[in-house]
Amino acid sequence: MTLLAAALLGIVQGITEFLPVSSTAHVLLISEAIGYDDPGGVFTVMIQLGSILAVAWIYRRKLLNMISGLATRPDARHFAAAIIVATIPALIAGALFAGYVKRILYQSPRVWAIAFIVGGVVMLLLERRSAAPVVERAEDTPLPRALAVGICQSLALVPGVSRSGATIIGGIAAGLSRTAAAEFSFFVAIPTMSAAFAHDLLDIAGHLSPERSLEIAVGLVTAFVSSLLVIRPFLAFVARSGWAPFAWYRIALGIALLVAIGGGWVRG
Repeated sequence: MTLLAAALLGIVQGITEFLPVSSTAHVLLISEAIGYDDPGGVFTVMIQLGSILAVAWIYRRKLLNMISGLATRPDARHFAAAIIVATIPALIAGALFAGYVKRILYQSPRVWAIAFIVGGVVMLLLERRSAAPVVERAEDTPLPRALAVGICQSLALVPGVSRSGATIIGGIAAGLSRTAAAEFSFFVAIPTMSAAFAHDLLDIAGHLSPERSLEIAVGLVTAFVSSLLVIRPFLAFVARSGWAPFAWYRIALGIALLVAIGGGWVRG
């Protein structure tokens, strides 16, 4: 049963990490619902590596092209600079507030619910905006717009906000097209999530044990596979249908969670 729970949570992590619905809040909610015990947050931290590896694998050609062109091509240097600029605000916010967020906000489903609803409403408002995008490719994101995306990404420290949701909303608000905003979010995820993973790994190193290695391996592999299966269909869906379905899902989930808290079925 423990391995089945690990597989389920890995699938949830992989599916929700790159959708604008908050993987952290979903993993926390489902862990609580099925009674999965994760001392020190070891499992939750380790399975994020599966999602990082998945997005790096899918975009390996673009990443290698960018890296190989750093010495000779201005466009490669610009793209690398945009990713770095978009990553810096989240690193600063994480260094300042990660401890408080994990101690307090990770324990408050009411905060997750409110973040779900607010994020959904913002997405609906942006969908109705009539302004045409000025950036069609993630690689062409100007540095000031990349910084705006990064500032939005820093809000994703709050469970329920969603890292991908915050960066995508920030990208659209900054003039990126739907697909450019989603792709730029994926590229920014690699350094941001890698830094968060390394930081968290140092924090939970004392809780790692050989007995849990199989659970972690199952969760990591299922997170990797499910992320691989989600990313490209997600981009195609967004290009075709926009963000409204995710926005309404967030709002409905947030309301349901508030009702469950009010009814005493979920701790507040």
